[in-house]
Amino acid sequence: MHNFAVIGVAGFVAPRHLDAIRDTGNCLLAAVDPNDSVGILDRYSFDVKFFREIERFDRFLEKARRGPEPGRVEYVTVCSPNYLHDAHVRLALRVGAHVICEKPLVINPWNLDALQDIEAESGRRVYTVLQLRQHPRLVQLRAELARGRRHDVQLTYVTARGAWYDVSWKGSEDRSGGVATNIGIHFFDLLLWLFGGVQRCEVHVREPHRMAGFVELQNADVRWFLSVEASDLPFSAAPGKRTTFRSIVVDGEEIEFTDSFTDLHTAVYRDVLAGGGFGIEDARPSIELVHSIRTAPLSNAAAETSHPFVREARAGR
Repeated sequence: MHNFAVIGVAGFVAPRHLDAIRDTGNCLLAAVDPNDSVGILDRYSFDVKFFREIERFDRFLEKARRGPEPGRVEYVTVCSPNYLHDAHVRLALRVGAHVICEKPLVINPWNLDALQDIEAESGRRVYTVLQLRQHPRLVQLRAELARGRRHDVQLTYVTARGAWYDVSWKGSEDRSGGVATNIGIHFFDLLLWLFGGVQRCEVHVREPHRMAGFVELQNADVRWFLSVEASDLPFSAAPGKRTTFRSIVVDGEEIEFTDSFTDLHTAVYRDVLAGGGFGIEDARPSIELVHSIRTAPLSNAAAETSHPFVREARAGR
């Protein structure tokens, strides 16, 4: 059994990590979040030390590191806002813990180099959550695609968000990395894992709530569309109803991967604890790609490279 602590325990994704810690037979010792609405912790233990200030949490970890071995924190899970990930990873390494960090590991690719230096100095490992690489159907697809021919791919991901989105850190490009990073990072990692490195990248739409473009990969041409606008859903959705549409079409065939989508974090934890896991270099290609998408000049979308949603919008959908 390993001891864990969690940074950002009140956030949206934290319950998946809490489930993974429990379901892999490990112990949650401590958690920190400036938001104190964390009654969810009682589902896992009544003995979790909770802090609202990162400084007091840091002090707890340091005291635990210097105390008896059974009380030391071996792993710190980072679920804080994107722009704080690298700082919190560094904190965990400095107190002698391994790190499991949500995506994106960092917003800007040059921060990866600094993390690698500190990782090497600490003798601990930094892991990131690339959970789609654990999905059985997508693992099968990768094996099928290993035959080497070029593929035509269409990625569509719309996950509707309300007015709160723009008020929160998620709506700030400086803090979240924008739509391509905040909601698209795991899909871009998946595409790079399936089809190889980037040859060419075009950005056709770049707005606060939606982005679209084309990326030529080593073995695929990919038209992609990402949005947090409910009006982009291909069906009507009232509040509280289904508000997410995700689709990957390869060579005209829809790839069904929505089953088991929510319990993949547990598979990630099992892999890490068994000596596997995905590290800093695994995260680098997708972080470099989304940074390029965020900073590249807009291109005029040709019919053969534009996503159907973009074509329909320009035709007055």
